[in-house]
Amino acid sequence: MSSSDAVIARIMALRPKLIDLSLGRILRLLEKLGDPHLRLPPLIHVAGTNGKGSTIAFMRAILEAGGLSVHVDTSPHLVRFNERIRMGRPGGGQFVEDALLAEALERCEAANGGDPITFWEMMTAAAFLLFSEHPADVVLLEVGLGGRFDASNVVPHPACAVVTPVSMDHAEFLGDTVTKIAGEKAGIFKRGAPAVIAPQEPEPTAVLEAAAERIGASKILVGLQDFNVHEAGGRLVYEDQDGLLDLPLPRLSGRHQHINAGTAIAALRAAGYGRLPAKAFEDGMLNADWPARLQRLSRGRLADLLPEGAELWLDGGHNPDGGRVLAQAMADLADRNPAPLVMIAGLLSTKDASGTLGHFKGLAQTLHAVPIENAPAARPAEEVAQAARDAGLTAEVSGSVEQALRTIAARVWPAPPRILICGSLYLAGEVLSANGTPPV
Repeated sequence: MSSSDAVIARIMALRPKLIDLSLGRILRLLEKLGDPHLRLPPLIHVAGTNGKGSTIAFMRAILEAGGLSVHVDTSPHLVRFNERIRMGRPGGGQFVEDALLAEALERCEAANGGDPITFWEMMTAAAFLLFSEHPADVVLLEVGLGGRFDASNVVPHPACAVVTPVSMDHAEFLGDTVTKIAGEKAGIFKRGAPAVIAPQEPEPTAVLEAAAERIGASKILVGLQDFNVHEAGGRLVYEDQDGLLDLPLPRLSGRHQHINAGTAIAALRAAGYGRLPAKAFEDGMLNADWPARLQRLSRGRLADLLPEGAELWLDGGHNPDGGRVLAQAMADLADRNPAPLVMIAGLLSTKDASGTLGHFKGLAQTLHAVPIENAPAARPAEEVAQAARDAGLTAEVSGSVEQALRTIAARVWPAPPRILICGSLYLAGEVLSANGTPPV
């Protein structure tokens, strides 16, 4: 166990409650630490249901291609806690080192003095502390849950606030309708700061736009109205009032990544980084990396179990809208290169399993439901299989991802199958670790 793992385990034991939305506790802790959140480089704040991490990945890739150093705070991690905090440096950032993370968390723990605190608040405070004490040009900050009362929402003057597509998720905390959830996400908009709203359904768009107007955002950019992105001739074309960018298609797979790339460009332009060289935007499309988001695993211990010629894909999407865009991406792959689709899925009990998996009806030949070993509220594999059957899929239970892959490999296929592992970021982390391909 590393030094950072030890202090993380201690902090989680102090306050095991996972979610407790409020700003009072973190503001009190930050004050004791000297208000590091008020001493940060220009910051872009990102909320939303889906696409937050990918949008940040595009922004980071563009900014770094333009020669800037970028601090990044995202969640959750896939394999190690260090993935949540990326320290910017010339030539490209790196995950925070164990010793540096442990030292920051211990300082936060000491400053807190035993007062009630959540793990998420402690991690956010540690990120602010690190970012305030190590030089960088930009901070990219992802909301953990919601927006209005998320621990990240204490920065008073962001360079830009962004909301990616909003859909149903975490209804027990954020509200039981998309409009209520959008209202919580809109809580990151700040007076005098640009607000960027990704292309999405009309209901959340209306809520978000009204909230940005009410708070007094300096400008409001709404996808499809004020900026647009589309594929043309094998290229990605971005357009807004400042002009057109003709770019390579993103490295990240899936049509939904075009929206995330366009939102990232709109946010950077709104935040004052539109004058970066055109090559920075081009290289950003080609270099953006966000593990477990329609990631193809071509090598590794699990990949070696595949039948000859088979493909292995991994995605952490875990809600109905995530299932929808993932199914669309799989359908697009099938149009270009037909192959039998086989799914391996594990979900949490807090997620809508039938709603997520139902989008694959008529697309997947069969689904292998698997347990998730180290996740809170993991749904039993038999329940996942039954949810898949209820949604119209053929499903069976496997004891593990490895067992499912061996079962698939033992079957005689008329053509090499395309295998998709999906349903949870916890499962995705286990797969990357077992495959020997952790994020870097």
